[in-house]
Parts: sequence; C-alpha cells; structure tokens
Amino acid sequence: MTLFVLWLLLAGPLWAFLGASLVPRRYRRGGLDPRFAGRAAGLWGAVLGVIAIPWLWGRRPALKRWLSGWFPGVLLALELLAFYALLYPDNPLLTHPGYLLNQIQNGLVVGAVFGTMAVGLTLIYSVQGIINFAHGQLVMLGGVLGYLLLTTWLPVNALVAIPLVGLVCLLLGLVLEPALLAPLHRGEVERPDEYAILITFGFGLFLQYALVGVLGNPTGIRAPRYTDRPWFGLDVSTFRVGPLLIRTDMLIAGAVGLLLFVALTLFLQRTWIGKSLRAVAQNRLAATVAGVNSGRAFTLAFGIGVALAGMAGAALVPVLNFPVPEIATRAALRSYVIIVLGGLGSVPGAFLGGLFLGVAEALTVAGFPDPSKGAIYQIAAGLVVFAVMLLVRPQGFLGRKA
Repeated sequence: MTLFVLWLLLAGPLWAFLGASLVPRRYRRGGLDPRFAGRAAGLWGAVLGVIAIPWLWGRRPALKRWLSGWFPGVLLALELLAFYALLYPDNPLLTHPGYLLNQIQNGLVVGAVFGTMAVGLTLIYSVQGIINFAHGQLVMLGGVLGYLLLTTWLPVNALVAIPLVGLVCLLLGLVLEPALLAPLHRGEVERPDEYAILITFGFGLFLQYALVGVLGNPTGIRAPRYTDRPWFGLDVSTFRVGPLLIRTDMLIAGAVGLLLFVALTLFLQRTWIGKSLRAVAQNRLAATVAGVNSGRAFTLAFGIGVALAGMAGAALVPVLNFPVPEIATRAALRSYVIIVLGGLGSVPGAFLGGLFLGVAEALTVAGFPDPSKGAIYQIAAGLVVFAVMLLVRPQGFLGRKA
C-alpha cells in the first residue's frame, strides 16, 4: 500500500490532469502543434508524472502517434497490473491461469451477443446518420418476445424463437421507420437531429412501459435454456476442453451472435441490396444519382437494425437473468459504449468492440477484490473503457477520422 501511495504522489491521476491541462498551453505559446500534447501529457503524467511532465514542459518534443498513444497506454496498463498484483497477490486471476482463461472465454461468448446488439445500432447510424435511442428497449422487446414464445406458445428449443423474434422485429422496424422518421428524410423538420432523438426516445419509453404492463413489472425473467429442450442430445450443461470449462448455453448464445454477424457481413458485401445500403452510407446523393432509392434503404437499414437488437435479446434471455425494465438501460448503455469503441459507422468495429467489452466486464467481475461486489461494477468497467478510448483513440478501433 505504501508503494501505491508513493506512486500516487509521483505519478497517477493528479499528474495526468496537470499535464493534460498545462502542457498543451505550453506548446501553443511556442507556436508548436498541440494536437497530441494533451493526450501525451495525460498518459505520461499517469505513468511517470514527476519525470515526464517537467520533460514535456521544458523540451516540448515533437509528438509522434506512438509516443502519445499506445506506448504510454501499454506502460500505464502494466503499471496498474503490477500494483494490482502487489495489493491482491492471492486473487485467482493471478494465481490460476485456468480461471483467467475461463473468464476470457466467458467474456468473448457474451461479447459476441453484445456485438450483434451493437451492430444493429451502428448500421442504423451509418446509413441514416441518427442514433436510435430506443435501441435498449428493442433489445428488451426481443427478450420478452422470446420468453413469451418459449413459456406460453411454443414449448420448443430456444433456438427456434430467435428467427421468429427477428422476423417480428424486422416487420416492426419496417413499419416504424416510415411512420416516425419519414419527415426527417423529406426535409420537413427544422431540427432533424433533435427530432430523431426525441422521437426515438419517446417511442422507447412507450415500448418499455408497455412491456412492463404486459409482464406485470417482474424483477427478472428467464426462458428455458437451450439445453432444457435439447437437439441432437445436446443436454450437457457444461463440458471441458483442456483448462476451459464451457457452459453449453453460453456457447450456443455466442455462436448465434457470431453467425448473425457473419450473415450480415455477407449480406452487406455480396448482395446488391447490401451494396446499396453501403452506398447510401458513404454518399447519399451519389447513391441516389446511381439509381438507389435512399428512402427504401433507410427503411431497410432500420428494419435490420431492429431485427438484430431483437434477436440479441432473444439469444440472451435463455442464458442470463433478464431484469425488466432495467435491461433496456443496460443494453442501451453497452451499445453506445461498443459503437464508440469500434468506431461510429463501422459494422466490424462494433462486433470487435462487443468482444472487447465482454472480456473487460468479465475480468472486472472476476478480478474485483470483493467477489460479492464485482457485478455491481460491471457496467462501470465499460464506462472506464469508454473514457479511455475517447482520450487515446476517439475514432475507435476501426473508425476513421472525420
């Protein structure tokens, strides 16, 4: 603990704040490019504050991307990991490699579904240029529909519910887009950005409380698991592959997320309809001149985005406790974090961001000093990653600078 306090005095958050605040001003006064100065001073202040900040202040070196981005970021991560190992040497993440691998595996599986959820949001944004603020409620709708199908109407394997929920959500999206967002595309709205926020947010609230009214405000719902009504004898709840203990239900949910992402990628890359969506996303005017009906493209993109959100919810409800209506806020928050991680408008980036966030949350829960409180800080882990990404690489993993 003494070593950690010493680090806080000589480096850490206070030095990062001082460096990010003062060093860019020094660069501007000297007529130098200050673009990377704040980020570099913040990161180097956190790593070697008492050494780095005076050096940056006095020498004002030319800052390359690697010197102001990933290199100090890696050093900071290693420093924090070393302090964690000193403070909590008995944590199973450090003492049991198999436990660490299992947590990473769990994070990747859940992250695949998170990625699918966020891909729907980023597809709508890339084509239409709006953020759908009802996205979390649409994920909740998919989970509730899957739950009702499997517990009330169709006593079948949970996999059957996913395409059915996707079809219902696709039709819902195809109806909602022209009904709610058509004035945007016809130029009838004076402030289109504000209109899109208010109309999607308002619909999300309506949908959320309508679902609560139907279910009677339960604390949590959970559909029958994939292995409760097995196909081909797949009724084993867990199986082991080397040091990995794999939950069959979680693996199936992750595989569904991966297959949906692959199917969407092939659709966008190999079909004329998918190419028309990409054309509208790149340049609406040029796509219209080339003969693409941008209005239909907007409607289709919105429908596919809603369908992906619904299928993500239907894939999660058999494997996780599905709290209604809290799941809407959690899903929306995760989706927004993921699309920033991956890069706004990047479909592959959104899926990659989902995998990254899934692993980050899994390691946070597993590595928290008090295991009983780890789940409380699960969402906070995503927000920390979100803040760090905005500081180090604002365009995300695969995004492009404007």
